[in-house]
Amino acid sequence: MFLHSHPYEPFLFQEATKLIVGTLPPPRFTTGDLKDDDVDFCYGSRNGMLWPILDEIFGLKLKFETTKEAVQQRKQFLLEQKIGVCDIVESAERDKVDASDLGMQNVKLRNLVRFLQKYPNLKTVLFMGGNSKNGPEYFFRRQLKEQGLQLEVVSNEVPRIHELALPMDSNEGGKTRSVRTVSFTAPSGAANRAVGSLQAYKDMKAKNPKFTTFDFRVMQYRPFFMDYS
Repeated sequence: MFLHSHPYEPFLFQEATKLIVGTLPPPRFTTGDLKDDDVDFCYGSRNGMLWPILDEIFGLKLKFETTKEAVQQRKQFLLEQKIGVCDIVESAERDKVDASDLGMQNVKLRNLVRFLQKYPNLKTVLFMGGNSKNGPEYFFRRQLKEQGLQLEVVSNEVPRIHELALPMDSNEGGKTRSVRTVSFTAPSGAANRAVGSLQAYKDMKAKNPKFTTFDFRVMQYRPFFMDYS
């Protein structure tokens, strides 16, 4: 049994208004066996699409290599854009050493509700995946249920949007604040089939045969990373 523990602490700061939430990076990030074009930071897998998507949206000219400079580029971007990162899974056990969410067993979660309460400027949670079993939204809903809370639907179209009335700390006298969640199609190659099944993607592909699943994600992510708060 492989213990797949998260190699990175949450990247959080008081000014953050958006929060990226996924599950776990590939196991090689836990063992330290990185490939030359991995980046030793959140979502740094050479096979992952989040940083290429953000690079395209913001014109960042990021380096994709295992260097301190590549890490610093990403941290600087997050600070400037007021975006935090806090994956919801702290650790999980696996029979098979791979990165699939479904393969996770005996999952230990980070208390995402508490982090949202601790950082009151956070207004938007950006889930890197939806409500399928062992996805980030799935685990968040489980935490909410344990606390008698639930998400309310704002939009059921991909990317799905929900709203949460989040209780403030106990010394706030029962007050709540509104937090919105956005569930993207996961920025992984494994999710390409899900993108390909979407009617919106099929329609765009029919109009432009060169349109790709990467292009679709750029289009999907852009408004929420650039203007949404």
